[in-house]
Amino acid sequence: MLVTITTIPASPSPTVSLGELTRLFGKIGLVSFGGPAGQIALMHEEVVDRRQWVSEDEYLQALNLCHLLPGPEAQQLAAWVGWRLHGTLGGLIAGLLFVIPGASVMLGLSALYVLSMQVGWLQGLFFGIKAAVLAIVVQALLRIAGKALTTPAKRALAVIAFMALFALHIPFPLLILAAALVGAIVAWKAPALFALKPTAAPTTAPTGHWLAHIAKTVFVWGIIWAAPMILILLTLGQEHVLWKVGAFFSQLAIVTFGGAYAVLAYMAQEAVSGFGWLSAGEMADGLGLAETTPGPLILVTQFVGFLAGFRAPDPFDAWTAGVLAALLTTWVTFAPCFLWIFALAPLIERMRGVAWLQGTLAAITAAVVGVIANLSIWFALHVLFRNVGQLDFGIGSVWWPEWATLDLRALAIGLGAAFMLFGLKWGIIHTLALCALAGLALNFL
Repeated sequence: MLVTITTIPASPSPTVSLGELTRLFGKIGLVSFGGPAGQIALMHEEVVDRRQWVSEDEYLQALNLCHLLPGPEAQQLAAWVGWRLHGTLGGLIAGLLFVIPGASVMLGLSALYVLSMQVGWLQGLFFGIKAAVLAIVVQALLRIAGKALTTPAKRALAVIAFMALFALHIPFPLLILAAALVGAIVAWKAPALFALKPTAAPTTAPTGHWLAHIAKTVFVWGIIWAAPMILILLTLGQEHVLWKVGAFFSQLAIVTFGGAYAVLAYMAQEAVSGFGWLSAGEMADGLGLAETTPGPLILVTQFVGFLAGFRAPDPFDAWTAGVLAALLTTWVTFAPCFLWIFALAPLIERMRGVAWLQGTLAAITAAVVGVIANLSIWFALHVLFRNVGQLDFGIGSVWWPEWATLDLRALAIGLGAAFMLFGLKWGIIHTLALCALAGLALNFL
């Protein structure tokens, strides 16, 4: 049934066997380090340049669609390539192979992290990784800002988004909704504010055939997405940590516009302050581990889920609960990605001419810069200072450190990481490795 609802390719494709598709994405899943930009470039080289399985124009159209959708765009693009060549089965093969290697590594690293809590030298390694994350987040902020903030209006929107989160503590989903609304209005009334290019209107409105396809796909994948949550509800109830983990990350999957960094601050603050699943320092450790694994950076959610389950195991043992929570987190994070791709991929031609969608994407991308700036400060305060409080000023409050608790070791490693990334132009993996060794050395000293 699933194959029949999404096999509507735009044009004939070269003959590509399922075996060839599987081997290629098995390789890509193992070597897809470097974040979404590197992953998208790698797929382009393999699928467009080297093998010519899809055309340049089709690839760029699909990439634009993935930017408009919530979730990791590189993983969704992999699913689209598979769908383009072999329908739903191909989409599942390519999308899953893009995620499974990194998810397996992340699960193993999460277990190692729990074991390291009783091992001093491992704690030293993670201390170095945690400090290096500060420079990595700043690098991401500057990279995205350079590409996204191309007009004064976009820069103003980024500043407003930052203040809304940092000082007024506006919920992240509400901020994304507001940015989307602003973008749609700008596209309608004043597209020059965002330097939006004129787009051709869609040729035809979706027919009953397309609407039936979307409804059927959403229904089938909605059930797949919700299946483990229904089982948990019937057996463990809404008070169990597995339900809370699944519900929270299902909500997160709907609002993850702009990449993993965009939602990290919201996720971290909710997981740390709201649910108490882990500490701010542990959240930084998880991000550092996710940077060292192949696949989407959003796999850091699996680390959070593992710790949440491990620390509230009843009625399971701690290790079983941790693994179940990690697997559940991965399920509810990536099942929606397949839903969006399988439902909307056949409509790429119709969607590319919708002006308000382009304005919405531009506004959300600009707001994401402010979101990542908030994340940078939040991480810096909680990694560099042992005690962080809040300074109230009436309508809001800001995080404020106790300056006497500054950790000079973390500051030194963070500055060293910044020098490696910005001065020496090192990659993230090499920077993390050297900072981890520096943390280890400080632990022995």
